Parts: sequence; structure tokens; C-alpha cells
Amino acid sequence: MLIDGRQRRSGSGGPPLSVSAAVGRFALVSVAAILLLGAVGVAIMRSTGTAESIREAKQVTRLVGRGTVEPAVTPGVLSGDPRAIRKLDRLVHRQVLRDPIVRIKIWTPTGRIAYSDEPRLIGARYELEASHREALRRGTLDADVSDLEAPENRFERSYGKLLEVYMPIRASNGSPLLFEAYQRFSAISSGGRHLWLSFLPALLGALLVLGCLQLPLAWSMARRLRAGQEERETLLRRTLEASDSERRRIARVLHDGVVQELAGVSYSLSAAADRSEGAGDAPLAEALRSAATHTRESMRELRSLLVEIYPASLHQAGLEAALRDVLAPLERQGLETRLAVERDLRISDSREALLFRAAQEALRNVLLHADARRVEVDVSRKDGLARLVVSDDGRGFSEEALGRRREEGHLGLRLLADLAAEAGGTFDLDSDPGHGTRVTMEVPSS
Repeated sequence: MLIDGRQRRSGSGGPPLSVSAAVGRFALVSVAAILLLGAVGVAIMRSTGTAESIREAKQVTRLVGRGTVEPAVTPGVLSGDPRAIRKLDRLVHRQVLRDPIVRIKIWTPTGRIAYSDEPRLIGARYELEASHREALRRGTLDADVSDLEAPENRFERSYGKLLEVYMPIRASNGSPLLFEAYQRFSAISSGGRHLWLSFLPALLGALLVLGCLQLPLAWSMARRLRAGQEERETLLRRTLEASDSERRRIARVLHDGVVQELAGVSYSLSAAADRSEGAGDAPLAEALRSAATHTRESMRELRSLLVEIYPASLHQAGLEAALRDVLAPLERQGLETRLAVERDLRISDSREALLFRAAQEALRNVLLHADARRVEVDVSRKDGLARLVVSDDGRGFSEEALGRRREEGHLGLRLLADLAAEAGGTFDLDSDPGHGTRVTMEVPSS
């Protein structure tokens, strides 16, 4: 990820979660998911319940309009005959005006109210709404929330929110009319609420059962993951122990075998050179001295390699001396080095070895890849943490370059990140192309 314009790779870790803690987190997330799904389910069921209640309101209006009112609308009602209107009014009050229907209106296509159970509306003219004209034209049944601010609805304002359902009917002489029934919206809402409340226990019960069924699976999976993590950590520790043991064996074999033999060869060559010179054979003496010099240089290179393989000075002379041995090859290559180790630094042997390995890996990368002129190593302790910082002024690298190096097998830094995480610490690598690289490791000091 990019931080302050620099490429940053980090590995961090702490004490791993216990199985119970992991399952506890899963349970909390499951409860949150159940509540969210429950809320979504309730919203959907409320919407579905309201839609179902409106559908039932339409069905009631269809039955009343076609089955009760339509046959009773005679030409006398259309012409305003008082006797015909009274007859229809008695029918409406006896069979139609039942909860939730509180008002009906019968419109002509011209916008005249031919009949209403509110007599003050009979004969009044208003402009038909577009939806009403469309229902008359297409012969459809529809419903809308009533606009109680409209003048034709002024007598319904005392009822509160209403749902008006309208449909086309025909008078007994075939004249087209619009039948409109006003129903209390509270009855619609109540019906919808009753519907979704009847399904709510089943929904919540199913979600709870699902959550409870997942807990044993989560517990089993967490235990397996934890066991796998412990196995990985055990294998990693054994690998490191085997690596250290093999390093010590190789270092011992080289030191007690090859290095000692080269030392003997060097002494023999020097003695032979002295004898040849005494015998007057100067060219042979020069050749023997040159061979002795090359042999001693090979010994020094082998000793430098032994320091890298297994620094005997690490636990004997301390971390500072071991780091100076690691910096020596860089100085011989012409790099300017600086080493700062906090005075009286006290950390455990295992943490000391971990910091040394991190410094060794970082300095090896500086020597091989950085093309740097200067490298600095700082070791300090603060707030119970031992901190190592290795920085150089080399060419740095991009995220893509780091990816390519990992693909090519450069896994040392990633291994150090895993080791730091296992020790409860952090490992950070910051690099800016053209401005160098900074490696930081922090681990508990004991």
C-alpha cells in the first residue's frame, strides 16, 4: 500500500485469537446479520402486506360496484329523479357503507357526480383526474391515496387518510360511469400489519435456527484453523532449530577442517618461499609467496562466510560485535556504514538472534541489490520493545519489483515478517524508488 508516496510492505501480528474468542466474534457477527436480515424481511413483509390489503380493497370494490351498485343505477338516478336517488341511497346505506368503506361516488364521463351518499355532492361538477379518465377509457380498476385537499373531497377530510378505489360501471341503460369507493387507510394498514406480523415469528425463528446451526460449524472450523496455525508455528520453529543446528555444523566443519588446512598450506608455502629464496631461486620464491597470499585471502573470505553462517560473536561478544562482523564485508566493498546499538541493551537470546537475522538479511539485500553508498543500523529498546532499523540510500524498489523478486524465490524478508509476527512483533519494509529502503523490526524484548 502507498504511504506518504512510499511503497510499504508490512507484517505484523500478536497473540492469536483463542477458539472461544473467534467463535464469539462469529456469533456477534451472526447476530448482527440476523438483525439486519430480520429488518429487511420485516420491511419486505410490511410492503407485501400493504400491497395485499390494497388488492383485497380492490376486490371488495369490484364486488360492491358490479354486484350491488351497478344494477341499481337507473336512468332516473342519472337524470336526478329524487325517488330514484332515494331508492339507491337506501341500498347504499344498507349494503355498501360498511367498514372500511365510508363514502361512495358515481361520476359521469363529463365530471358530474350523479350520486354520492353525501347529498351535497349530487349534481356538482369537477374536472376528472387523468387517472380516472384513463380508468374509464381502458376499463381498469385502480387505487390511490385520496387527495383530501381537492374540493370534491372536502367532505371526507374528517375521516383522515383514505384510499380511493375506482372502476368503470354502466347504468341500466348502458351509460358509462365511474364508481368510486373511499376506504379508511388505517384498515388497509391494519390488515397489512396483521399479515406481516403473522409471518414474523416464523422468519425470526428460521434465522435464529440458522444462526444456531452455524455455531457448531464455526467452532469446528475455528478449532481446525487454530490447530493448523499451531502446526505451522511448530514446523516453523523446528525449521529454524534445524537451520541453526545445520549452520553450526557447517561452520564447525569449515572451521576445524578447511580453514585449518588452508592455514597449514599457507605456512608451508611461506616456508618453502624462504627456502627457495635462500637457494637463489627468486622466481620460485615469488610464486610461492603469491600462493601463500592467495591462500590467506581465501581463509579470510571463508571466515567472513562463517560469520554469516553462524556468528560465534553473537552470544559471546554481544549483538553489537556480531553486527560489526556483518557490516565488515560492506565496508570492504567501499560502503560507508554506521552502527548504533543502545548502551546496556538487554534482550533475551532468542530476540537477539531474531534481530541479528533481520539485520543480516537486510544487509545482504543492500549488498546485492541496493547499489547504495551508505547504510545505517540502529538498535534500541523502548516500552518493552526491541527495535531494529536498517536503512540505506540505494535505488530502492517499487511494489512490482518486490513482487518479481518474491516470484523469483526471495523469501527471506517474508520469513522474517512471519517470525516477527510469531514473536508478537512487527516487521515493516518501506522503499521509495531512487531514495533508498528502510527495514524496521520491533519485537518484545523478552
